[in-house]
Amino acid sequence: MTAVSDVMTRGVRSMRPEDNLVQAAQAMEELNVGAVPVCDGDRLVGMVTDRDIVVRGVAQELDLRQCRLADIMSGHVRTAREHDDVQDVLREMSEAQIRRLPVVDARDCLVGMVSLGDIASKQPEGQQQVAQSLGDISTPAEPDRSGQSQASAGQGGGSSRQQMPMG
Repeated sequence: MTAVSDVMTRGVRSMRPEDNLVQAAQAMEELNVGAVPVCDGDRLVGMVTDRDIVVRGVAQELDLRQCRLADIMSGHVRTAREHDDVQDVLREMSEAQIRRLPVVDARDCLVGMVSLGDIASKQPEGQQQVAQSLGDISTPAEPDRSGQSQASAGQGGGSSRQQMPMG
């Protein structure tokens, strides 16, 4: 059994719930990541992703410097524990279609992150296992078109041009 503690990344940067969307986007750019844990002190309270910033912030026309991460972050976050088996974590990541999990201790304090890349690069059989999980994670989901924005022009796409019949 390989434990999460054997492959995870430690010393992960986190943000605070009161930080704003611009600060989170800047941290993501600086770290070259698409997700940052949100902590109240050391305790994990959520995750914010680049997608959260765009879909829950920009698309809703929120003031990016005034909007707090607490307003757009995902609050119910799947986590792993340091002693968890990597195989179990990969299975959970596949089922949930996620590529990374925060790792917490018994007090829900953030101690690191584990990603598909960590598992692939730090575990001998990791590449084959990750390839299977990545296939499961990458299965396309049907888009939710119930709340289409003005950008869709009522057609479910980004163009407002009429299609001309061929013939």
